[in-house]
Amino acid sequence: SAKDMKHRLGFLLQKSDSCDYSSSQVKKEKLSSSQRLSQEEVRKWAESLENLIHHDRGLAAFRAFLKSEYSEENIEFWVSCEEYKKTKSPAKLSPKARKIYDEFISVQATKEVNLDSCTREKTSHNMLEPTLSCFDEAQRKIFTLMEKDSYRRFLKSPYYLDLVSPPGAGCGPENCKRNHIHSLDCNSNIISQCA
Repeated sequence: SAKDMKHRLGFLLQKSDSCDYSSSQVKKEKLSSSQRLSQEEVRKWAESLENLIHHDRGLAAFRAFLKSEYSEENIEFWVSCEEYKKTKSPAKLSPKARKIYDEFISVQATKEVNLDSCTREKTSHNMLEPTLSCFDEAQRKIFTLMEKDSYRRFLKSPYYLDLVSPPGAGCGPENCKRNHIHSLDCNSNIISQCA
């Protein structure tokens, strides 16, 4: 939001532009996060989207990245479908299915996901008698969309690169500004979400 951006800019202006602050801050955050999150775990996230989103901290990092791109509805839909499949009570299936449908699939959905008309129609038909698998096809489509698009960008983004790079990585002139801003914006968010 504009208020958050104003706060961040104000904070940046108060701090020195030297790389020393950024580098020491990033090192502290990386050291504290590396104690809880191994480099091996983080590298596995690059092997597949499944590895990433089935790891709590990976999911948090990916969600933070998608939020920065204003496309978090995809991962929210995927997570909602995963939770929906764990529903034990048949009586709860219909209301939970309706909530997911209204939030992500219907024409007036607040967080509408990008589905082709055929999948959307099939999912709408499944809503007549919801089962645990009524969102499977839609969830698969969204997973594939994320895998081909946002997951690849995530792997090239500071949200991932700053976690996978070794804690002692230097702060050269080309990285200084990015690291200074990123240490305030991304790492602190990811670390706090992953803690």
